Amino acid sequence: MTADSAAGGTSGTVAERSTKDLARAAVSGWLGTALEFMDFQLYSLAAALVFSKVFFPGEAPGVAIIASMATYATGYLSRPLGAWYFGRLGDRVGRTRVLFYTIALMGVATTLIGFLPTYGQIGIMAPVLLVVLRLAQGFGAGAEIAGSSVMLTEYAPRKSRGLVGSLVALGTNSGTLGASAIWGVLVATLSTEAVVEWGWRIPFIASSLIMLFAVWLRRNLRESPVFEGRADIVEGQALSREELDKAAAHDNVLADALHERKGKAFFEGFFLRFGQAGNSGMIQTYLISYITSVLLLAPSIGTGVVITSSLVGFAVVPLIGWLSDQVGRKLMYIVMSSIALVLAGPMIWMIATKNVSSVFAGYIIIHQTSVLALASLENNTMSELFGARARLTQLALAKELAAIVATGIGPVVAAALVQGTGGSAWPIAIMIGFFSICSLGAAIVMPETAGRDLTVLNDARKGEAIIGPFARKERKQLGLPTCEEELAKLG
Repeated sequence: MTADSAAGGTSGTVAERSTKDLARAAVSGWLGTALEFMDFQLYSLAAALVFSKVFFPGEAPGVAIIASMATYATGYLSRPLGAWYFGRLGDRVGRTRVLFYTIALMGVATTLIGFLPTYGQIGIMAPVLLVVLRLAQGFGAGAEIAGSSVMLTEYAPRKSRGLVGSLVALGTNSGTLGASAIWGVLVATLSTEAVVEWGWRIPFIASSLIMLFAVWLRRNLRESPVFEGRADIVEGQALSREELDKAAAHDNVLADALHERKGKAFFEGFFLRFGQAGNSGMIQTYLISYITSVLLLAPSIGTGVVITSSLVGFAVVPLIGWLSDQVGRKLMYIVMSSIALVLAGPMIWMIATKNVSSVFAGYIIIHQTSVLALASLENNTMSELFGARARLTQLALAKELAAIVATGIGPVVAAALVQGTGGSAWPIAIMIGFFSICSLGAAIVMPETAGRDLTVLNDARKGEAIIGPFARKERKQLGLPTCEEELAKLG
């Protein structure tokens, strides 16, 4: 009997994995997320600096910049499709295959951008091929973070999932800093003409080294022990709905999963992600533009606060993950979302003073509390929130759909409100407060997820028995056995 049997039965047993296996999975997840964010950051910088000249030289400067940014946006259009396709595939045939496919597709598409002929060489086909590669890149990225999150969560020891899973969030920092550093070196060492003529290709081609290492690592990665332990897995593949329907007649666990009503957990996960992604778009994208374009501070201030805060994040992200292992995901979400809500006004006011020290302090604090802390909690919480049978599909779709909506509307609405109020910073604080409320509301209604048996096919539900120091009070309130009593039953 497992701890989850008190909440309606367990669905499988988890195979043991060595520390070496866990380390390989952790590095694989970190590399994949870092490569994804490096790919997209490389492209965003290239779109802003050189692509208007390389792929759209016949257009007026303003139109060329818009066109290059539009090709950047196309990568996001294919992400939900990739989330749906690779999510279903991963839930059916295993996590490792999907992680191999996504990293290879993402990496190859990014590398090929570095070999594209220019508009001057093949005309209109140059931007067309660029769009095709962006769509392929986005299709692969649609399930990369979700796949890495699920894999790490399912690999990690039950009592330290938060800490281990925070490596996925750290990958975002690593990729962004890596891409920014590469472009910084190029701009500092090459002339503008050299960068436009050939230098821009170097970062895209060089990214293939990371991709090849990640592909090699993932080819030798053992399957998730949770996937292998699912009750609906037969000979390495999930039962179809028809097969599940037949098997359910003789298995209560399968019958319960077959007839479970989906939706509640998905919307809880959607709004957890909606809040974090909205804050990310406001703080990591629009707020930097506000600092340089509205406050008229030097561009180096904007890039400086991003780099500094990202470095601080290397300490904050694992700390938040570790704390969630000690006190629970639900409580940490409520605490951090509440802090983000309370600090939104004061920190944005500090930035609006234009004092450089205040700008740095305000940005770092609001970035850590509103974006990075929630990112540290998000991947593990959402992986635990969803049942094993459709975990990757639900996680990938919830993350991508919420991100597109939140990051799409947030900066646009904020920009319009700032313009309408004559450059006031208060609309930014209001938008950050709104997104923080979305995460807070979802955290309040969701069940505790930390420590649950991940082989259970059903989504998490209130009253489910879980193992962890944070569970004692909740177990007592629900009239469930204590952790010690459950462990005694396990022998």
